[in-house]
Amino acid sequence: MSLPRHTIIQISDTHIVPEGDLLHGRVDTAENLTSALEDVEKLSTPPDAVLLSGDLADTADPAAYRRLRAIVEAFGERTGIPVLYAMGNHDERAAFRAGLLDADGVEPYDHVRMLGDLRLIVLDSTVPGKHHGELTEEQLSWLADELATPAPGGTVLALHHPPMDSPIPLMDSVAFHGTAQLGEVLRGSDVRIVVSGHAHYPSAGLLGGVPVWISGASAYTQDVLIEQNGLRGVVGGAYTRIDVFEETAIATSVPIGARETVYEITIEQLKSYMEQES
Repeated sequence: MSLPRHTIIQISDTHIVPEGDLLHGRVDTAENLTSALEDVEKLSTPPDAVLLSGDLADTADPAAYRRLRAIVEAFGERTGIPVLYAMGNHDERAAFRAGLLDADGVEPYDHVRMLGDLRLIVLDSTVPGKHHGELTEEQLSWLADELATPAPGGTVLALHHPPMDSPIPLMDSVAFHGTAQLGEVLRGSDVRIVVSGHAHYPSAGLLGGVPVWISGASAYTQDVLIEQNGLRGVVGGAYTRIDVFEETAIATSVPIGARETVYEITIEQLKSYMEQES
């Protein structure tokens, strides 16, 4: 049985609101994030990192960032698992940096983190004052320079806006611009998978020969069966488990909240069942 060399938990689109508020008057987004992090704490093998991939606060309210940071830092103190941030279109660079990083500045928040021999590159695909995403020529050049030297365990690339089409036509107005240019940078690189968020539904595609994944949102889910002239958000969140193997990577959607068990067996019981079948 092949085991992953690295595991990253991706939690996207948390849309945290200040204490006492509910998102759209209905969703306790802080509770959803807390529930996801509680799942992570129960894993027998801790992940290498948790990635929060944008739209961290719903309106970039400093009180929302403080609330998010308190949840994340308490989790980090209990587990020792690093938590990494990415910018989303609902975030604002100055408030994001001040609230989460104790830093100033409005430049794109691009960064690299080595998780053992695995490289995680996080790009800021936001456009200040807009909801669509894109990367500047300078960002693409920086990415190409970084990828020119392969990482021993490969690379995971993360950005908020998914560089792929959507089954929901109205998402085109807030889509990622410059997909072809990013694909050219990725082609032939050591990037095992591109992970994103923004759309509020899990989905997969391909760009430059590299798998692209959209994580479900922890806040709520976008209904992809809506009529072409509308959007519908429905109750229920999800996050993603990313596993990186020797030559490949996979992303798996995980629902947030109570899950009723259908069956549970041990590996010994499974082997016994398979022997009976053969």
